[in-house]
Amino acid sequence: MLGKAGKCLLETKRRRPGRRLWGHMKVWLVLLLALPLAAETPFARHHFTVGAGAGIPGAQLKEPFSNSAGVTVSYGYRKWRYVQADIGLDTLFGAARVRAFIPSQFGYLRIRDFQWLIPFGGRLVIPVSGSRWQVSAGGGGAYMRYSERLQQPSDYYRFACPDCQSRSGWGSYALVGASAALDYYGHFRLGVTSKIYRGHTDGGALGKVPAVETLDRWINLFVDFSVNF
Repeated sequence: MLGKAGKCLLETKRRRPGRRLWGHMKVWLVLLLALPLAAETPFARHHFTVGAGAGIPGAQLKEPFSNSAGVTVSYGYRKWRYVQADIGLDTLFGAARVRAFIPSQFGYLRIRDFQWLIPFGGRLVIPVSGSRWQVSAGGGGAYMRYSERLQQPSDYYRFACPDCQSRSGWGSYALVGASAALDYYGHFRLGVTSKIYRGHTDGGALGKVPAVETLDRWINLFVDFSVNF
């Protein structure tokens, strides 16, 4: 006959294998849940870029337009590490060479021309040398608008410009670029981006372009700085 102490010891021994099995199962369960988190290394998803450079007109804009300075701003989002969705704005200054003035009580006010190119698409990003260098290529659609604007004498007193003309249309673009990280984590990058636009615009006469539909091409080259997080 076993005493109470003997019975308790026997029950404890009988329970130990089940407890050990459950303990091993918990360890493996934690490891299985942690594997997907360990496999995915964090990366920057938001990419804000600003830059400056020039635009070169082509196709039917080659003769009436000229090379002009410009600036660019864009935003990119990455759901996956090396695939980025893009939207941006390239602004060129005075490519149509408009040199017109209108008289006013404030003197002669100048009419200037601007070119706005809005690309929307995506790109593939290829890391080089451990992601310190990155090369990218992509493309998508684009909205193109050229317009004349009157230089206003004040923010509080503005003149209408009935003679100002504008043109707009749709097209496509392709880009290639390269950038280098300025810090260890790649939050700041300096790079070069080239975009090629091709499309059709229509509207009023602008500079030496008549009021007919034209086939337009632009080659824009920018030095850019980006913030990524």
